[in-house]
Amino acid sequence: MNAIATAARPRIAHPYRDTMVIDARAPRTNQSVVALVTLAALATGWWWLASLIGLQLLVGLVFGRRFCLPCLLYFELLQPRFGEGPLEDSRAPRFANVIGATVLLGATVLFALGASTVGWALVGLVAALASLSAVTGFCTGCWMYRLVRGECETCDLPGAPPAVAAPQSDPFR
Repeated sequence: MNAIATAARPRIAHPYRDTMVIDARAPRTNQSVVALVTLAALATGWWWLASLIGLQLLVGLVFGRRFCLPCLLYFELLQPRFGEGPLEDSRAPRFANVIGATVLLGATVLFALGASTVGWALVGLVAALASLSAVTGFCTGCWMYRLVRGECETCDLPGAPPAVAAPQSDPFR
């Protein structure tokens, strides 16, 4: 099926109203943006870039996908062109965003306090994990979420079948 035929197919889930599920390619777009911005921060020494992407993650978590710039990039530009990908439970990627936002905003506080070495280490950690996820599809935050929830033993590991759980109430919504 070509991209035009795929794009003509109607969406199953509305990207802004059906928040308990997400197109599986949307988190990879978000992870790619986080990876690029944090790597740029590391390369340039501009700590405020890492702060901005941490703040953007927080805005998306608090106000929803309509205010998440990487989400808008995916849902408004990429998904209409290539079609909707497979749907997945949105709780695990949301939890991963909570972790990313917390670590990046924690790094911001450390930069403000003059502990730049530790701040850069945290930015480097986020850059490495976001890059890993963007390139391979293995999301460490998602894996941690599912492991803690007891929903899987090997979820998101390469070669393992995906764990699908019925969406329940979520404190990270």
